[in-house]
Amino acid sequence: MSAAASPVQVAFIGGGNMASALIGGLRQAGHDGAAILVIEPDAGQRQRLEARFAVRTQAVADAALAAAPVLVWAVKPQSFAPAAAACNGALGDALHLSVMAGIRCQAIARACAIDPASARIVRSMPNTPALIGRGIAGLFATSAVAAQQRLQVQAMLAPTGQTLWVENESDLDAVTALSGSGPAYVFYFVEAMVAAAVAMGLSAEQGRRLALATFDGATALAAGSDEPLALLRERVTSKGGTTYAALEAMRGAGVAEAIVLALRAAQRRAQELGDEFGA
Repeated sequence: MSAAASPVQVAFIGGGNMASALIGGLRQAGHDGAAILVIEPDAGQRQRLEARFAVRTQAVADAALAAAPVLVWAVKPQSFAPAAAACNGALGDALHLSVMAGIRCQAIARACAIDPASARIVRSMPNTPALIGRGIAGLFATSAVAAQQRLQVQAMLAPTGQTLWVENESDLDAVTALSGSGPAYVFYFVEAMVAAAVAMGLSAEQGRRLALATFDGATALAAGSDEPLALLRERVTSKGGTTYAALEAMRGAGVAEAIVLALRAAQRRAQELGDEFGA
């Protein structure tokens, strides 16, 4: 893109899927593409971003990055340290929004040579449905982030779906286990339902259509109701009926306990990743 562009309002370090989802939302909300800067080393991806969103792209950071009031870290966790090192000296006094898993605020501040006491950092734990505007992101902000800046972050993330603030950074490990990894659990369950459909004589396509529509309808019903989930479940369950037989089989197999164990395992792994990438 032309160097003679508008002043940078938002800068992205990394231009992958999550960055693309956020950039798409900003553009739909009316943000000038020339005021969005993406630092992305891959030439092909830079070309795709320019063609799709008319944003400015660069392979490396320079003074334009230092002028950005908002900086979004959207690189893979293992790439953060070298990416931050490459940007040192060009970070300015930005509000930092991280969509990286496992990189804690203190580690971001240290890598960016920011005083942790005054660091304005918001960590976001999104999930993949954000790519179609149906995600949910857990958010944590350091104490230096003002209320207006929280609203600014929420507005940036709004096109990707819902947001949920947590009070403690450690709570993001539970968010990661529940909603960050959650889409994979849904796909796993649907895969099993499709396999069962085939075993019962339906085609795989029929099973997939029935399973996905059931998940979609049931979650929409629950989301639109104030009633307890247990009550919604009981309304579908007549003692001695087909649903009762299925749920009893699940109880006997310890499905609920296995789900809790699985999420706790994901939470522990999220904590371990945070430790591996720095406190």
